[in-house]
Amino acid sequence: MKVVFMGTPAAAVPCLKRLVDDGHDVVAVYCQPDRPSGRGQKLTAPPVKLVAEELGIAVKQPEKVKTSEAAEEFRLLGADVAVVVAYGRILPPNFLNAFKYGAVNIHFSLLPKYRGAAPVNWAVVNGDRETGVCSMKMDQGLDTGDLLLVKSVPIEFGENALHLMERLADVGAEVLSETLAQIDTLVPMPQDDSGATYAPILKKSDGVIDWNLDAESICNRIRGFQPFPTSFTFLNEKKITLWNAEVTGCEITASTTGEIVEACGGQLVISCGDSSWLRVREIQIEGKRRMDVRDFLNGNHLAVGDILRRS
Repeated sequence: MKVVFMGTPAAAVPCLKRLVDDGHDVVAVYCQPDRPSGRGQKLTAPPVKLVAEELGIAVKQPEKVKTSEAAEEFRLLGADVAVVVAYGRILPPNFLNAFKYGAVNIHFSLLPKYRGAAPVNWAVVNGDRETGVCSMKMDQGLDTGDLLLVKSVPIEFGENALHLMERLADVGAEVLSETLAQIDTLVPMPQDDSGATYAPILKKSDGVIDWNLDAESICNRIRGFQPFPTSFTFLNEKKITLWNAEVTGCEITASTTGEIVEACGGQLVISCGDSSWLRVREIQIEGKRRMDVRDFLNGNHLAVGDILRRS
């Protein structure tokens, strides 16, 4: 089958590789333009572009797709289907309908739950025990197209969004392979819009820890807001990022949420809402590397009674 692949981040790479391994003719790869990245703001190619170039596939990085010129260039590729995996742009109708089988999207949730930009992160943040991958025939709505195949995936205890995304990316490649192999016989299944929920794009402000939340909710945010925006708090105007934590019990009474109630011997425990406590496992202070709590406490002065704040 002749395929145009549209994807940008590392999560889309397993699908691209699987298309090639399955013997499909990938006639072009579309991805977002190179963007400045890192402290030096060096222009950096997206992961899909790097892999496509290694595979010898032509790469296209249009700044705009909603032009007649872009649509005509796309149509002239003469593919059977477009495969879209986290491309990062809303496609206009003339892209969706350019080829015989239209556009097939791989989405990392159990649709209609978590339509939108960050389904994996919000599934973890909300404490879900299960998520999944869907293949979908794309329409003009936001992840509203008819479903083709659905595969459920359990979320492991303590798993963060980065690890979960890696697992789902591999599952997505399997779902894509099965979908294209059965494309002529699959019966599209309309979504139940009454059960729809949304996973909006993440903002830096989402990462600010609200210590009035219970410890489990804060743990979920620490796991879910990786790699961005992370979960962070402040002490004496210094930003402190928490990378790993767990709910714990504690007999110490705190006067306020966000108060450090234990800070010695590799133990850093913080008071949270609903009379709950958070034990920090991995931490990072502004300007330093991330480290386990024991090493952190050996080199940084945190004391019982210190109050961690939102700003």
